[in-house]
Amino acid sequence: MARKKGGMSAYMDRRSSGAFKIQITSMVDMFVILLVFLLKSYSTSPVNITPKEGMQIPASNATQDPVDVVKLIVSENAVFVEDKKVLELDKGHVPAASLDKNDPAFLKPLFDALDERAKLAKSISKVNDAFEFDGKVLMQADRGLSYEVLQKVMYTSMMAGYADVKLAVAQK
Repeated sequence: MARKKGGMSAYMDRRSSGAFKIQITSMVDMFVILLVFLLKSYSTSPVNITPKEGMQIPASNATQDPVDVVKLIVSENAVFVEDKKVLELDKGHVPAASLDKNDPAFLKPLFDALDERAKLAKSISKVNDAFEFDGKVLMQADRGLSYEVLQKVMYTSMMAGYADVKLAVAQK
């Protein structure tokens, strides 16, 4: 009993004997291998870092992907915590009114914003065992800022419980 062919093989057999039969199996295998290779080599970071308008972040050869933590942005005009302005700067300098009288390196408005985030993260970690407060900050800083300003920002973030400060850089 002869079995009837169906589909593509039946179509190819009905064509004239002089017709070219294309073998696409190996080509499909090649495309699957290429697709898997491209998907494995294409990696995206879950963290999106977009510098503020007019900001120039320093360049580096670093290849490590940023982690998803609290974002701290220091531009010449202001300091932002998670895109919320917490402190005005005057052309890259901290105004005297924003400094603490007892500790001139302490920035009270920045401390309040970071402390609020830390308390929220700690309260979440008490309820959710999978979440843990790790005290990490990803800081984007304009390359034209003085070290004095960056030092005050880092000091204040450490006082708020964020002792692990990572600096975001542009890849060369």
